[in-house]
Amino acid sequence: MTSKLASIYTRAVSGLASPLVSVEVHVSSGLPGFNIVGLPEAVVKESKYRVRSAIVNSGFSFPIGKITVNLAPADLPKEGSRFDLPIALGILVASKQLNTKHLAGKEFVGELALSGDLRPVKAILPAAIAVSDAQSELYLHKENASAASLVKNAKIIGCDSLADVCAIISGKYSASCINVNTQIQELKYPDLADVIGQSQAKRALMLAAAGEHHLLFFGPPGTGKSMLASRLPGILPSLSDRQALEVASIYSLGSPSNVLPWKQRPFRTPHHSCSPIALIGGGSYPKPGEVTLAHNGIMYLDEMPEFQRHALDMLREPLESSEVVITRTASTETFPASFQLVGAMNPCPCGYLGDPNKNCCCTADQLSRYRNKISGPLLDRIDLQIEVPAIPTHKILQPLKTDSDNVETSAQVKEKVIIAREIQQQRQNKLNSKLSNKEVMEYCKTDNSTLDFLAKAADNLGISARGTHRILKVARTIADLENKDKVLRKHIAEAIQYRRLERFLNR
Repeated sequence: MTSKLASIYTRAVSGLASPLVSVEVHVSSGLPGFNIVGLPEAVVKESKYRVRSAIVNSGFSFPIGKITVNLAPADLPKEGSRFDLPIALGILVASKQLNTKHLAGKEFVGELALSGDLRPVKAILPAAIAVSDAQSELYLHKENASAASLVKNAKIIGCDSLADVCAIISGKYSASCINVNTQIQELKYPDLADVIGQSQAKRALMLAAAGEHHLLFFGPPGTGKSMLASRLPGILPSLSDRQALEVASIYSLGSPSNVLPWKQRPFRTPHHSCSPIALIGGGSYPKPGEVTLAHNGIMYLDEMPEFQRHALDMLREPLESSEVVITRTASTETFPASFQLVGAMNPCPCGYLGDPNKNCCCTADQLSRYRNKISGPLLDRIDLQIEVPAIPTHKILQPLKTDSDNVETSAQVKEKVIIAREIQQQRQNKLNSKLSNKEVMEYCKTDNSTLDFLAKAADNLGISARGTHRILKVARTIADLENKDKVLRKHIAEAIQYRRLERFLNR
């Protein structure tokens, strides 16, 4: 048998990137053998068994001889079953059972069943984005094709089996590209009007939404901290096309299809028992953690002091840089992590410190350990720290007596939030929470007497330089909600009131 070489193109997974991989197949005479090289992991090595059965059960002949498959570049780690389809096509081309003239400008991704049917794979959206940039056609399973069609201008061909792919590229019948499906699916979120009382906490929630400020609620159990946090997604605007595609790409790393409704913000609620790796990301082959899964959305940490202090402190870097860099021996991956942190905590382990109706039973040692779970540097990065006090029972039952409670609904608050965000984008092309120190000085201007007031307040309350800048950012958001060009003294005064936890812990 005359030896033959074939090259089929596919895409690997490297974080959120999808580098091009050339599947080089060499079929030659000699003792039968099937070897795969090019830094494959165990699942890739096992593809030779799936590929052999798939070729035979698709009506082709498996060549007798020595088969060598090289996944180039050889120094790039290869993982997953996505290389089954290109390896099978490479063998068919190398054994002259498939013509190569129709393979130009085409790339292939997919797992093969023993029957020859195609199966969907993970991380398909990064591959679709890369293929779109390269102006190639991407052949893959129909379920993957539905998710990949979210990428505009991508040429996506959905197929059912290896035989189906071979028939299309041989010209036996044509297949049209999958149309883009980007319909916005509106989710029903709980309404802010359902929360009784807590007017200051609601105000802080609106400020957090308007400027994308980090937020921490603290107070006794049962005062509505989790209720308030669950209402935040309902007052935020939908994601832009670019943001939605970023989110969908992240979620595609763990699922063959887009598991989130299009343009809806992620709302992640990790349990306090989760490890630092689960929170930040990691692994032998780096995978995204909760901070990346919350990208362009919200991460809600209930019972925040119950998390490991080490895990919480690892949040400090992504809160500043909006990304996570994971370094391993084989590679270094960078994952986006631009999320809004919302936390909730009790004032002490039993929850009733400072409660006028119940006595706290915690010892000084228990209280100290509890408070030390949240470090000063992390707390300093949270713009809004709001006490959510217990509400008297008669006020909770008041709505049952009257229908005259004129509270704002989530839809009404959302309108104000959208207007404030548009003002920020027009003025500085970013939200207030993302302003650098230099930009704070440029866009948060106020008069000298107001600056003197802020300086005295910061010195008296022991607020750091970072905290002072964050007060200015929050004040800028308050001014934007009032459609004021200049930050006024009253805006600064209100912003200072939203840094209460430090004073609460020191009293």
